[in-house]
Amino acid sequence: MDFQLSDDQRALRSGMRDLLGAVFDRDRLRAAVERDGALDRSLWRELGAAGFFALRLPEEAGGVGLGLPEAVLLFEEAGRALLPGPLVATHLAAGLVKGAAEGEAVVTAVAADLPVAHLAEADAVLMVGLPGEAWGAGVLPGEGAGAEVLSGEALRAFVAAARPVRSMDPLTPLHRASADAKPAPAASERTRADAERVPAATERAPAHAGRLRFEAVLLTAAEQLGSAARTTEAAVQHAGDREQFGSPIGSFQAVKHLCADMLARTEPARAAVYAAAVTGDPAEIAAAKLLADEAAVRNARDCLQIHGGMGFTWEADVHLHLKRAWLRAASWLTGAGAEELLAAGLGTAGRFPRSSAAYGRPVPEAGGGG
Repeated sequence: MDFQLSDDQRALRSGMRDLLGAVFDRDRLRAAVERDGALDRSLWRELGAAGFFALRLPEEAGGVGLGLPEAVLLFEEAGRALLPGPLVATHLAAGLVKGAAEGEAVVTAVAADLPVAHLAEADAVLMVGLPGEAWGAGVLPGEGAGAEVLSGEALRAFVAAARPVRSMDPLTPLHRASADAKPAPAASERTRADAERVPAATERAPAHAGRLRFEAVLLTAAEQLGSAARTTEAAVQHAGDREQFGSPIGSFQAVKHLCADMLARTEPARAAVYAAAVTGDPAEIAAAKLLADEAAVRNARDCLQIHGGMGFTWEADVHLHLKRAWLRAASWLTGAGAEELLAAGLGTAGRFPRSSAAYGRPVPEAGGGG
């Protein structure tokens, strides 16, 4: 069995990197920071035209017809570029919310009681699980709660009841949803009413409780992986360029160790994220999120240290990676929640549904997430 990326997958990843280099370079990144993270609708439409959101929709539904492994590659590149916006939610809503697949609509998401990103600019809100639902507290993600879509009057009422909260990431405005803002079933559009239009229960996306949330966790982990890889590259480049005492600082053992540690965190995270994309196993997705979160946060901190005093300045980009990594680490599935999911799966065969998101083959039952 060959676990290397195929030529098509490499071309897909390279093409997305080239596209983001052209439509979201450093100047546009800084412009986004200056407008406090307000979304650039033209950029959103360019992503839609490139198939970013419709990647996993069937071709007969106007999509590209690819799977979760390919989506992970695109979201890894988005993480590298610090691409702002509710990318994961809009990707998941493609085929369900009109205009989401084409980038004409911006869709954000509410998951449990976490703050909501870009709520004021959203054309629809994906309600994934009930507010206040805890992961790893005896309830499977998504059990007893189907996803819903808020739009129109229901969305306006939901936004009016929410309050803005301070965000650590200047590219991600946040709102806290009101505890009393749970929509009535008649005021929202049920996901299952449009099940034929979304990539669900197919060979590339098995149906199980909480599937959307697990996919959101994995795509967020892929963004963290991209950020971890980018900060590693930035640290190594700076260590080679910056000189002290007549030598590049990268020749000093302490700096070498920092760079080596960054790579040693990134590559296991990459293996875990790629493997989880193939198996679709909830326990493996939780493990991938844990590793990717650690790699993104700690690599950004080490990158900042290697940059020295300039790393703390607003003009440097290092702090943007660190702040986004902190925010993503608290999104969809926290470290504590992932640990609880993994602990619940140990010695409890069959606790989580186990199937392959890429090939539709059942994964053998095992105690430790095989």
